[in-house]
Amino acid sequence: MELLANDIVERFYTFLWPMLRISALLMSAPIFSLRSLNVRMRILLAVALTWMVYPVFTWPVIDPVSPAGLVEIFNQIAIGLVMGLTLQIITAAILLAGQSVSTAVGLSMANLMDPNLGNVPVLAQFLLILSTLIFVGMGGHAILLGLVIDSFASMPIGKGLVTAGAWAHFVQWSSMMFLGALLLALPVMVTMLFINIGLGVATRAAPSLNIFSLGLPVMIVAGFGILMVALPSMGARMQWLWLQGFVEIRGQFGLQ
Repeated sequence: MELLANDIVERFYTFLWPMLRISALLMSAPIFSLRSLNVRMRILLAVALTWMVYPVFTWPVIDPVSPAGLVEIFNQIAIGLVMGLTLQIITAAILLAGQSVSTAVGLSMANLMDPNLGNVPVLAQFLLILSTLIFVGMGGHAILLGLVIDSFASMPIGKGLVTAGAWAHFVQWSSMMFLGALLLALPVMVTMLFINIGLGVATRAAPSLNIFSLGLPVMIVAGFGILMVALPSMGARMQWLWLQGFVEIRGQFGLQ
């Protein structure tokens, strides 16, 4: 019985490390971090993924309550969180683009309560749903799980901490939140700017024209028309952003 108990404890110590990294990823990555995927489902998914990857690699036996074990716990959680938050920057860029487009069109007051993001404009919610469908359609969830499995080869358990280069990559990548939002919202915002200029000129030429009763319906109708025309290019940019996120994860952890 002692040998059996020791074997179970040793197995638990080796099973713990990959599960920590995978669980941290599932807590922070897009889709997997949604509240509709409850904690029980995440735990079952983390256990299933760890069980599948467990026979592939050789895992060290590290006591989690020792100083080295505590450091390794924080290290594995940091790796999973950085991988998930790298893609969450894309979600933030799409949300910021939707807020900018809503403001330009005149629908900034039309908001929805999102359980994950809080008070979100309607157009931003629409773009988030579109980006999620693109992410799933391109197999982003499978690519992400493949990356976290490959990371066990490039960053083995107990062989090294998250390097300063990986943190520098992540901080530099955070600027994509603003660049991505600009790339998505720029066509609609520029077109709406010219429409605003035209309405201003028309109001100046005809002072009796009520700009408030005429301008808002024109802005909304024109905004939806421009959005419909720009949706294909916006979808292509969303796909490009997701691909850049995967490339960034590979660069952060030296994945081939």
